[in-house]
Amino acid sequence: MKKENKNKDLQTLRHSASHVLAQAVLQMFPDAKLGIGPAIEDGFYYDFDLPRTLIPEDLPILEEKMRKIIKANLEIKQEKLSQKKALEFLKKIKQPYKLELAKEIPDKELSFYRQGDFVDLCAGPHIDSTGEIKAFKLLKIAGAYWRGSEKKPMLQRIYGTAFYSKKELDEFLKMREEAEKRDHKKMGQKLNLFSISEEIGSGLPIWHPNGAIIREQIENFWKEEHKNKGYEYVYSPHIGKLDLWKRSGHWDFYRENMYSPIKIENKEYLLKPMNCPFHIFIFQSKLRSYKELPIRYCELGTVYRYERSGVLHGLTRVRGFTQDDAHIFCAPEQLEEEIINVIKFADFMMKTFNFKYKVYLSTRPEKSLGTDKDWKIATKSLENALKKTKTSYDIDPGEGIFYGPKIDIKLEDSIDREWQGPTIQVDFNFPEKFNVNYIDKKGRKKKVIMVHRTVLGSMERFIGCLIEHFSGAFPIWLSPIQVKILNVGKAHEKYALQIKEELEKNNIRAEIDLENKTMGKKIRDAELQKIPYMLVVGDKEMKEKTINVRNRQGKQTEEKIDKFIKDICAEIKEKK
Repeated sequence: MKKENKNKDLQTLRHSASHVLAQAVLQMFPDAKLGIGPAIEDGFYYDFDLPRTLIPEDLPILEEKMRKIIKANLEIKQEKLSQKKALEFLKKIKQPYKLELAKEIPDKELSFYRQGDFVDLCAGPHIDSTGEIKAFKLLKIAGAYWRGSEKKPMLQRIYGTAFYSKKELDEFLKMREEAEKRDHKKMGQKLNLFSISEEIGSGLPIWHPNGAIIREQIENFWKEEHKNKGYEYVYSPHIGKLDLWKRSGHWDFYRENMYSPIKIENKEYLLKPMNCPFHIFIFQSKLRSYKELPIRYCELGTVYRYERSGVLHGLTRVRGFTQDDAHIFCAPEQLEEEIINVIKFADFMMKTFNFKYKVYLSTRPEKSLGTDKDWKIATKSLENALKKTKTSYDIDPGEGIFYGPKIDIKLEDSIDREWQGPTIQVDFNFPEKFNVNYIDKKGRKKKVIMVHRTVLGSMERFIGCLIEHFSGAFPIWLSPIQVKILNVGKAHEKYALQIKEELEKNNIRAEIDLENKTMGKKIRDAELQKIPYMLVVGDKEMKEKTINVRNRQGKQTEEKIDKFIKDICAEIKEKK
């Protein structure tokens, strides 16, 4: 099954819209210096070096200029110049950033695109004319370092989007508005879940008690399910010798995502970017027999990867994160069954958290290690497992890891956005590089096959996704506070405390609002905290030894405390 690039035409439209934006900016600021302007997943952006700082009020002005350029229906045509003439031209029009890029292009001829009096260094492709842009919107202004480096100038980035129809644009803007309401960064602050302090460092979240409860519940569930499925839990250090990652190939293929080595007693160490080498050494701690295979190690291991400041985003793009990691060491004849088991495991996890998902089979990238034969076997084993589990999937050409193909599972949240989730990777490279063997039935040494897999993704990104998926209204088993007890007055405090004690005896997380405020205010505060159940107690409830149960949807019932505890415990156990 080949993946259809249904966004290809839309990306071309958006790329052209970015050129229209650049033309409008030059009309407004004739001395503007142009950076880059690509199409991105949900729109486009363009980076500029400008004589003054942009303000939100500039966007409508630029939109009006863009509308005039679009209405003029300017033909967009490609022109080619020799590298020498291209460099002379870019010097003449005083575009230093484009000149820097042009010097690095090895082609004898360089591609430019012209629309009216606007010309831009660009490989294309583009639509035929500006008039084809039917609906667009400029969305926001941000800062971005030139070429993503803090050592280079800070440019101003304008984000926008474009569609072939106003209806599509309106739908996108409506979804974007909903996404802003669900923004996990705002929700995290509002619900006191986590924070990121520049005094600690960008991309390094700290978990507050409420957020730690959610994380603990997920981690406990994760560990229990792995134990049930034959995994053994392990721990590994946060640093290791640089030679480990040179040997694995990561130093050559992945260096830009690693931190600089640190020297300890004249030896170079690295903050670990992944857990794989450590699990290999645990496997190699003794000679392994085929009778022991498969061996499955799992770890919630914190890893560190260098993400540039421009791409950091709340919990979903961080510099230190905990991976729900596992590695399976198996014989060739066990490989397909192990992949099938992981696919089923990932499906179970997605359903538990109420996610739909899409599956992609990512094939060999241009830069990779290993033989054609190994890649073919690995890809076929993933493909067969998907077919045997009747999993619908698309091919994602060239998006595998340098050491092997993979299955990517993208979560779909409640407003249909995709998030990176579980992955399953088949690896012949590490066993070869680290000489990872077992003894077969005939007493011969044979290479194991290694499967790298996650069934959630990183804990940080997954919880960020969960916050937005549920808009902070977590299922009861994950809710930091499951029940809020609201006493009508001071006379009901003792009864409220007795109820709290009963709830806590049954491991139900409960709080009491004893503040001197109206019941309406107490209910409103609990609703803002998105607490699943509120128990209102007053004279009637004290007299009849009952509670007034109010859920966060507003439904109310009068119940005995024992029945409520029985029902809520069942709801927590079932992870509804």
